Amino acid sequence: MNELFSKLRKYEVMIRKVANNHLQGEYQSLFKGSGLEFDDLRPYQYGDDIRTIEWKVSAKGHGTFVKTFREDKEQSVFFLLDISGSQDIGQPGNKKIDQGKIIAGVLTLAAVFEGSQVGLISYSDQKEKLILPSKGSKQGVKMIRGIFNHENNSLKTDLNSMFMFALNLIKKRAVIVIISDFIDEGYERPFRALAERHDVVAIQLTDPRESALPSLGIIPVFDKEKGKTTWVNTAFGSFSKKIADTFTSEREHLKTICKKNQINYLAIDTTQDIVGPLLELFKYRNKSMKRG
Repeated sequence: MNELFSKLRKYEVMIRKVANNHLQGEYQSLFKGSGLEFDDLRPYQYGDDIRTIEWKVSAKGHGTFVKTFREDKEQSVFFLLDISGSQDIGQPGNKKIDQGKIIAGVLTLAAVFEGSQVGLISYSDQKEKLILPSKGSKQGVKMIRGIFNHENNSLKTDLNSMFMFALNLIKKRAVIVIISDFIDEGYERPFRALAERHDVVAIQLTDPRESALPSLGIIPVFDKEKGKTTWVNTAFGSFSKKIADTFTSEREHLKTICKKNQINYLAIDTTQDIVGPLLELFKYRNKSMKRG
């Protein structure tokens, strides 16, 4: 466990240093939210969240105004971690599930360092692990153990159920970081509902073989979620194309939902180092918060 903490801390410190260098001392945490306490009104600027528009004042004809908020000092950060069977894809030691846990661990340490309350919901098609939010180093240790030392009860996926569970549990506005491959159907409605109530970040985990299956002839493909093997002929060009097209369309569908609902979207491949992509996310949110 000490070795794991050292690895996570190394990543977290690296991201913080690079962020400070790139943002020239104007670094802000990924976890700083808009809060709930109304502060003032100001004229609308391009890029502002349309959900903050004060329609009653704007309707008087003197321009469009948005609400600003004081920072919530008790900002809570919830990590929604998908640990279903579809996450078990990639090179040994660097699968989607491994990447997801590392990202959750690094961001947990960053949130604890910033003084935020942190909580965890690990999910398959059922609640696997729940850690209610709290702050401090002891909570950080509890979170890391909950992320890395858990044995699944199920390997199936149900994102709709995971998002509904989060909606029912998390009442006060929070930063919600969803870490998943988003390989599922029918989750859009509660996903949008989360974005209406909370500040949502969607981190999609991918692996190259999901979009570029090599031509290996007839091979067995084991579905971990269903627990059965299916034989497929990868030599047919139409089969490989169908796999690639499905991957692309599903990814674009998710990106479209995120864009329409003010959800920060980030894709991370299992072959990537996590520092660069996470830095881009920090920089993007830093700019967004300045506009707000």
